[in-house]
Amino acid sequence: MRQGAAEGPTSLTDQGEASPAKVVVVPESPDRPHVLMMSEITADGKLTLKKGSSSKILMKYMDPATEILLHRTRASLDAIMVGANTIRIDNSYLTVRLVEGKSPIRVIPSSMADIPLDANVLSPDAPTVIAVSEQAPAERVDAIRKRGAEVVCAGQGHVHLPTLMRILRTRYGVRKLMIEGGPTLNWHMLHHRLVDEIRLIHLPFIVGGADTPSLVGGMHIETEEEMIRLVLKDHYLCGTNLVTEYDVVYPPGQLKDEAGRIS
Repeated sequence: MRQGAAEGPTSLTDQGEASPAKVVVVPESPDRPHVLMMSEITADGKLTLKKGSSSKILMKYMDPATEILLHRTRASLDAIMVGANTIRIDNSYLTVRLVEGKSPIRVIPSSMADIPLDANVLSPDAPTVIAVSEQAPAERVDAIRKRGAEVVCAGQGHVHLPTLMRILRTRYGVRKLMIEGGPTLNWHMLHHRLVDEIRLIHLPFIVGGADTPSLVGGMHIETEEEMIRLVLKDHYLCGTNLVTEYDVVYPPGQLKDEAGRIS
């Protein structure tokens, strides 16, 4: 396994529990954190039952050992990021609860600072950074700050993800970051080549639906040369769930101008 890859448990204990998550060894980068994308996913690649539905519904069917793996992974990292729409739908806390350890910094890109003010990520359970654009209304920014979160500007009309990554690395000392969706954020992070590895928790269900959210949303590609390739580096059972881990291999060529921006 290459240096800098996050390793997962490769076996189960006699009691069927997940082995402790191994230490993530990350080579220093002055520009951005090392990024792990982690998600549950159905057999047909879906994240929820239908469009607008919370992923928590499917997450209820994860094996308890897999839930522990998720929280151990959170505890081993410096920050965790999800998209603003995921907060609106799931209203997650994004904290470490099932294991000992410190909750990571919660990072939410929200270009217009329009996340709900009663969102759980604005609770005092863990530090929170809301990334906004220059166009975000001042009254919304002030309201978020009054809830105790820090607000950083990372773009003009939209949050520019490479800029946000640099801010997290240089201002907050974030070396290891996990993203937990949703599909739009996943797409922009991948297409701006900001994801280093992916860890998938496979759920043995098929839900279907042409517009049901999948792991990666965004725009379609035109040719096979644009495909982002994954190299399988580990797979194991965690309780009853299959977990697969991949390194991300990007195609050569230029990035599209809008690839790092989200609304």
